[in-house]
Amino acid sequence: MASLQEEMGKSVFLETFGDSPSNRILDFLIVFDKFDYSMTDLAEKAGVGYSTLKILIKELIKKGLLVQTRVSGKSKMYRFNKDGLLAQKFASFYWSITNEAVDKEKLKVIVTH
Repeated sequence: MASLQEEMGKSVFLETFGDSPSNRILDFLIVFDKFDYSMTDLAEKAGVGYSTLKILIKELIKKGLLVQTRVSGKSKMYRFNKDGLLAQKFASFYWSITNEAVDKEKLKVIVTH
């Protein structure tokens, strides 16, 4: 099954800063921040191996970018930590480079027409 990233194409963030597993996780969680996800869902949707996610998730939590929200059955659920200072700054940065790229594309369309 294809990850969302494969279906939608690489984001400006991934094109600019590299398509690493941790960047894929952050890229997915910041765009789809309304829900929390099990590790299985997160690995699949972000296009990261489950064993790689198990290693990275601890570091992302330690840095305050990811937070465990609850336990559903046997699954721990995670989401982007909107309340963390580093996460807020990262989200602001992420959306500013995305918006800048969109503005450049709009300008190209205007100039060519």
